[in-house]
Amino acid sequence: MKTMFSSNIGLLGKVMDLHLDRQNVVMTNLANQDVPSFKARRLEFEKELQAALNTDDRGKMTRTEAGHLPAVFNAAGFQGNLEMGWKPRVVAGLDSVDMDKEMSIMAKNTLMYNALADITKKDFEGLQKVIMDGGK
Repeated sequence: MKTMFSSNIGLLGKVMDLHLDRQNVVMTNLANQDVPSFKARRLEFEKELQAALNTDDRGKMTRTEAGHLPAVFNAAGFQGNLEMGWKPRVVAGLDSVDMDKEMSIMAKNTLMYNALADITKKDFEGLQKVIMDGGK
């Protein structure tokens, strides 16, 4: 189906949703850092996203044969993987949430989300320009 939006707008929306979910997981970890039995959680989706997009670790397209075209990404069939891994600390009495680590994850996640928001904004600005200047 033909659409006015660029082909990556669905992908951008899905990845932004996953970054929002990651931010919520980190905020939950920070909110519960004083709870003795709480275990920090992680939302990892980058490797699954690369696999769904058929790209390697460096972001280049991978093909099994030169004549093949890359598959189209389906944003509806992809979601992150919530990991509830826990490694006990050596020092007794400390919780498993490291505030410095959580804050660095939150900062990186915020930068990535803002970059995706800027890309999405540019797509809509381009569409707006076409609409405004198209009638002249």
